[in-house]
Amino acid sequence: MFMARKHHGRAGLLTVFLSLTALTAAGCGTSSSTSPTTTSSPASTTTTPATTSQPTTSTTTPTVGVSVYFTKDTHLYPVLRQPRYTVAVATAAMRELLGGPSPREAALGLASAVPAGTTLLGLSIAAGTATVNLSSAFESGGGSTSMMLRLAQVTYTLTQFPTVERVTFKIDGNAVTVFGGEGIVLDHPATRAAFYNSALAPIFVDKPPAFSVVSSPLAVSGLANVFEGQFKIQLLNSAGKVVYDGSATGMMGEWGPWSISIPYSPLSTGTLTLRVFDLSAKDGSVIDLIEVPLSNG
Repeated sequence: MFMARKHHGRAGLLTVFLSLTALTAAGCGTSSSTSPTTTSSPASTTTTPATTSQPTTSTTTPTVGVSVYFTKDTHLYPVLRQPRYTVAVATAAMRELLGGPSPREAALGLASAVPAGTTLLGLSIAAGTATVNLSSAFESGGGSTSMMLRLAQVTYTLTQFPTVERVTFKIDGNAVTVFGGEGIVLDHPATRAAFYNSALAPIFVDKPPAFSVVSSPLAVSGLANVFEGQFKIQLLNSAGKVVYDGSATGMMGEWGPWSISIPYSPLSTGTLTLRVFDLSAKDGSVIDLIEVPLSNG
């Protein structure tokens, strides 16, 4: 039995989707020029030496796009990272996670419950299960909230890949059945659903991750557990003008997936901000607000 703390009385089911991207580019050019020999008289000859430019080559390092799940206000928050391309993409994603938020991500208010100094000792994937081996630092410090969040961060980062449905944990090579001083029971592999109540905001935006480059129509998806099952969704341009204003439908009283396609004008260049939120049944005020910074491609 995998035990998770309650979060505002909500429980349910999650699916996730990920997309991976890779880009390469290379170019080179050479040029040469030689000035002709000039003669002023039979007794005097002046020659201009030939000059040849060196070949120049420019390349772009191939990368792969992965979602890395950090935290914001004790909830998971995915961001796009683009490590150097590798076939071991799950390992690359884990290393990005263990490195913690970048200055740009920290400025957005993102943090990580994974203790600094945690290292990846091994990772294997077989029959839909990822087995991740982490150093003992992963188990250090923090209360039950921090423990649940760090387990969720690793689980969501690894299960974004189609070949991974569940995660088992090892610490210094030893299988974990009870995690940390809080005694979190891990008697079977962890799935995304195990953390719905403990690690997700009432409206969870899984795609696109923050800092993605997007185009119209913008595909947005996640899962939600909100009052009356419906919530607001907006897209703002770099001037703060709303270029899309609509709503999406999730589940009421339980977790359920949601998705929406947002058309917007190609003239909305530069940065974009995706806003999802609910309205209070009591006074109509904005609640459960999530903002996701994006760039128009």
